[in-house]
Amino acid sequence: MAFAIVLAALCFLMLAAYRGYSVILFAPLAALGAVLLTDPALVAPMFTGLFMDKMVGFLKLYFPVFMLGAVFGKLIELSGFSKAIVAATIGLVGRSRAMLSIVLVCALLTYGGVSLFVVVFAVYPFAAELFRQADIPKRLIPGTIALGAFTFTMDSLPGTPQIQNIIPTSFFGTTAWAAPWLGTLGAVFILAVGLSYLEWRRRKAAAAGEGYGQGELVNEPPPFEGGHLAHPLIALLPLVLVGVANKLLADAMPRFYGQTQSFVPAVIGDTKPVVQEVSKLAAIWAVEGALLLGILCVLLFAWRPVAKHFAEGSKAAVGGALLASMNTASEYGFGAVIAALPGFKLIADALHAIPNPLVNQAISITALAGITGSASGGMGIALAAMADTFIHNAQAAGIPMEVLHRVASMASGGMDTLPHNGAVITLLAVTGLTHRQSYRDIFAITLIKTMAVFVVIAVYYLTGWV
Repeated sequence: MAFAIVLAALCFLMLAAYRGYSVILFAPLAALGAVLLTDPALVAPMFTGLFMDKMVGFLKLYFPVFMLGAVFGKLIELSGFSKAIVAATIGLVGRSRAMLSIVLVCALLTYGGVSLFVVVFAVYPFAAELFRQADIPKRLIPGTIALGAFTFTMDSLPGTPQIQNIIPTSFFGTTAWAAPWLGTLGAVFILAVGLSYLEWRRRKAAAAGEGYGQGELVNEPPPFEGGHLAHPLIALLPLVLVGVANKLLADAMPRFYGQTQSFVPAVIGDTKPVVQEVSKLAAIWAVEGALLLGILCVLLFAWRPVAKHFAEGSKAAVGGALLASMNTASEYGFGAVIAALPGFKLIADALHAIPNPLVNQAISITALAGITGSASGGMGIALAAMADTFIHNAQAAGIPMEVLHRVASMASGGMDTLPHNGAVITLLAVTGLTHRQSYRDIFAITLIKTMAVFVVIAVYYLTGWV
């Protein structure tokens, strides 16, 4: 019965997300409903003492990353730098290689710190134009954008400032550059296999005589007519700056602050000093500093076009950051409550039966990411409940924390993109397509990036690379 209650809560939240209801509203309802069926007297204490505590704790750590990332992405869009990057990539790769061009553009933007959701809006008009000119079926656009934006630059490539690569740092005391060889290998696997799959789908459609599509198309953007664009090197500079600054600051923070940092928050009264463990915060501080530098760089080179629309653009960016962070924080609080119920112990015991520490972690995180429809939410649930166990098992097996970080990050981006995933729903809505038309290709990319996690684990055991 206890297991059925936990499963029902998870299914209820997944159904609510699939139906388009707010996770911010339904995550606490699902969690407290499970508590009500388990022990009614604990509903109020669990809500204030656990759900809200964990939700607020998540926001305290990660909301600045969400907000700065959203503002940075918005400024890249307002400055016209995203258009310049797209145009330069297309010119370099060639219009005949439409799929490769779009994947590379998405990869450049997301690795540079632009939000996945911003990338979808920024790249779709160019993807539609390229696919129309090359007569490639429009239904392949979502899978192409998903490969470039939702996979290897989100959680595999070392140094990516996306939140899925930042969350493990506070649990394992690592940096965003953890396990660079394994992460790069996983990224190459996803890119190569993903492009091969998309190319196979394109050739199959061409052999069947299927072109871009005709009158039934929805949300078709107007043809891109060009205009004055920034030099591509200037457009790329903020993205490169974020990546370089992230690496330098991640290395410098522990040396500057030491192992711990403390201060007295008041000069009046008997106040206890605030003590912070730098190893768990350095990577977050580094990303925040890098994104701030990226924002200043955009303002320096594109002040005029940005200033015209900064007020409205920044409001939209902050609003998007609030929604995204609150969604994830609510799922984080939900996971903490579920993990405190007797039924979850049955799930944890079943997962503990998997003897290999890395496989255990990968399956736990990707399963919860799939259930919640969120990479960061699923990883937050798993690490909040089982991080200590993962660390203990890894240390017993002599596995570095950097490997644990990379496997956790990549596993979160495994089965997260099921039909109820928010990014998938947004991608299909923007492109004017349905799950029936295009989800097959998104799911194929989902399977490929899930396989990549276990490829990386196998390579680690065979070679010892980190």
